[in-house]
Amino acid sequence: MNSSHLPDDKLSSLIVTIFRANGALIAAGDDLVADLRLTSSRWQVLGTVAQSPMPLAVASIARNIGLTRQGVRAIVKELIEADMVRLEVNPHHRRSQLVVLTPLGEQVSAEALTRQRPWAQSLFRDISPARIADATDLLHRLMERLAAGRNEGTGS
Repeated sequence: MNSSHLPDDKLSSLIVTIFRANGALIAAGDDLVADLRLTSSRWQVLGTVAQSPMPLAVASIARNIGLTRQGVRAIVKELIEADMVRLEVNPHHRRSQLVVLTPLGEQVSAEALTRQRPWAQSLFRDISPARIADATDLLHRLMERLAAGRNEGTGS
């Protein structure tokens, strides 16, 4: 069946399920790293900084993870207060500092990743790699269409 002919209730059900899964993932992520003084949001920003081959500005982090600059700026401030990141001068842009991990940030990021691997494996243990790849592809296509709609100013 062509997806353009799917009943509205099927599409609505998928959207609601994505929202619920996102909420459940955030709550579970919060629980997984709470003792590291992280939340899922802090973990997401810290992980983006840790995985980047070069220091990133707040705007770049925000683009990479789909959050607002203001939201990322607030999270970076929290991470600075927790001594997990620091700001450095950006040689390419005077007013846009670069976010860099501190030694504590490196340690916390590594520990969070160590915990994440077995947790993620347990979530998907009985789901085939092909189904995971299909779901990932579907979500990427959805994100691309949502971004295209925003860029066109239509919201659709």
